[in-house]
Amino acid sequence: MTATSWSLLEQAHTALRASTAELGDADWAAKTPCEQWNVAQVLRHAAGDQRAYAAAITGDGGPEENPFDPAVDAPGDPKDLLESAVGVSARAFATVPTDAQAVPTPLPQAPMTAEFAVGAAALDAAVHAWDIAVATGRPSPLPAELAERLLPVATAIAEPLRGFAYAPALDPRPADDATAALLRYLGRDPEWTR
Repeated sequence: MTATSWSLLEQAHTALRASTAELGDADWAAKTPCEQWNVAQVLRHAAGDQRAYAAAITGDGGPEENPFDPAVDAPGDPKDLLESAVGVSARAFATVPTDAQAVPTPLPQAPMTAEFAVGAAALDAAVHAWDIAVATGRPSPLPAELAERLLPVATAIAEPLRGFAYAPALDPRPADDATAALLRYLGRDPEWTR
């Protein structure tokens, strides 16, 4: 079987790696845009979500903890936790043909076309990369080009997930670029600061 290349997911995983590359011990407890969650919890959640997408495709084991109730303690070496999760996700999606019409996902509206399934996993990774970066005072790893590709995915999948995965959308502003538009649609203030 030939592996399928998913550049959107690869870009999102790169953003997630970049957001965690230089985290120090003091960063784990930092407050994030995800209300009541610190950086350690967002990282655990993001890793759990990537494992859940992979498990839906492969039927193998999913996350070891509830991604919506992640542990408060620091997750150990972030590179190990993250690399394991994004590696499992990337390998699972590599088995999905680009024209697949019914890809299983952990979302309530599953199954989805391959385009939307991979987009949903990428959306999750990219937005949590932004959460972690802004919480720790780092530049956004979510470029407008990536956000522009993710916005149609967000508008297709977010509504049934409001209230437990996404907050209510914030009103758009005329000066918003694609990144700001995506973040506001997902209930995040693009001007949030720690």
